[in-house]
Amino acid sequence: MNFDPLEYPYQSRRTAVFAKNGMVATSQPLAAQAGLEILKKGGNAVDAAIATAACLTVVEPTSNGIGGDAFALIWANGKLHGLNSSGPAPQGISIEIIKSLGYKEMPHRGWIPVTVPGIPAAWAALWERFGRLPFPELFAPAIKYAQEGYPLSPILAKYWKKAVQNLKDVFRGEEFAPWWETFTVNGKAPEAGEIWRSPQHGRTLQLIGESKAEAFYRGELAEKIHAFSVKHGGFLRKEDLASFHPQWVTPININYRGYDVWEIPPNGQGLNTLMALNILRGLDFPGKNWVDTYHKQIEAMKLAFTDGKHYITDPKFMKVTVKELLSENFAAARRKLIGDTALTPLPGTLPKGGTVYLACADKEGNMVSYIQSNYSDFGSGIVIPDTGIALQNRGREFSLNPEDINALMPGKKTYHTIIPGFLTKDGEPVVPFGVMGAYMQPQGHLQVIINTIDFHLNPQAALDASRWMWHSAKTVFVEPHFPDHLAQALERKGHNIIKTIDENGFGRGQIIWRNPQTGVLIGGTDPRTDSQIACW
Repeated sequence: MNFDPLEYPYQSRRTAVFAKNGMVATSQPLAAQAGLEILKKGGNAVDAAIATAACLTVVEPTSNGIGGDAFALIWANGKLHGLNSSGPAPQGISIEIIKSLGYKEMPHRGWIPVTVPGIPAAWAALWERFGRLPFPELFAPAIKYAQEGYPLSPILAKYWKKAVQNLKDVFRGEEFAPWWETFTVNGKAPEAGEIWRSPQHGRTLQLIGESKAEAFYRGELAEKIHAFSVKHGGFLRKEDLASFHPQWVTPININYRGYDVWEIPPNGQGLNTLMALNILRGLDFPGKNWVDTYHKQIEAMKLAFTDGKHYITDPKFMKVTVKELLSENFAAARRKLIGDTALTPLPGTLPKGGTVYLACADKEGNMVSYIQSNYSDFGSGIVIPDTGIALQNRGREFSLNPEDINALMPGKKTYHTIIPGFLTKDGEPVVPFGVMGAYMQPQGHLQVIINTIDFHLNPQAALDASRWMWHSAKTVFVEPHFPDHLAQALERKGHNIIKTIDENGFGRGQIIWRNPQTGVLIGGTDPRTDSQIACW
């Protein structure tokens, strides 16, 4: 593809980065450099992805941790592979039990929304199948940062401070004490440039590396998680940890204007992106900055989200198939609903979240699209004493209505927001990509794909372009630099346009484009975070 110049710049004025031997793109410079270090030692893209992911749990704890979930799309050995390492609800939990405790909906924090963590198992599974360097060696950079400390970058410090302010009246009680001990300094968030360290986190990563994650699921760490859960009325048990294994899955795709767009199948929400693209591939865009172009994208995304929230859950409990949802007949029926004015579908309000994404590529042609998350902010607020393990609150997504498709059940996986993306063309790998941010993720995927394929923006320009985020009903959030004339034109079509400065709400993404003829890598990373592309 011939890319247009950087025509739609975000305020950062970044340019796309080119390299030949290897590239790592992620939201934290120190983590990107950790991945590059592994590539230079002879590791492949998968080794680099694991090292980067482990480092991100240390250098961006506001968005992810050892106790979260992970998904990956990996191009290796001439094909695309998918890994779903999201954990289920504990076996001892149920709707009846939670309602008996006085809850009408799943709580956001504490032990109740904690599900089985999948991240350590994802690292081990990826390495067992594709890794090259010794597994413990991949954790060395992360362990060093955890033990010796690192200075906070500006945007990380901003969200750290914001989280501490928002959570000071929420994380109360003995079960939250380890969180305050781990993530604050005398009860306050560390400032930009201030050194933060977590030696216990480093020790935990060392145990995971030495045991290939066995210590986390069937050893010393599992025992500590079990004991703290029992002590404070949690439902997670060592038996839940011991029985967990990540799943290798077949990625799902549609062909969009000559490119195959790939996502992880449900329980992930990547299907929403594919359904929206399936609708849009039957429509034409007059140009990049035209109101009709944005209107069609927003309407297609609304319809896809409405269907996704209605049908997507643990695939064992879904009542329709992916094939049915991606059929041309279904897409055509939904496409007919798009008119000249805004629709009013009937989904729930979309919350925000915290996630990290990374893309890696090596000179051999291996490419990784990887994402991990603690769900929102620092997760549940539960930190296992003396380990640095912050547990996710992914169970918040479950419904306590037994009639809902995503109703809570023991051992069930919930609707999952984090999704890695991948593009191929004519059977060859082209682009690992992702956009973080809860329900913004499929919307970010859609916008990046259209910017890249329809409007030929280079990877950096595709990320820099101003974004919109459908929120609910006819309400659409847009960034401050979203063109005023387009915002006003969308208002005239019935959209309720709200400008907001919340960079985190619009997602943070990375892209690595590979030229199939030359092998040259072209990277872009989001200016909405402390991101970097490390390459050589």
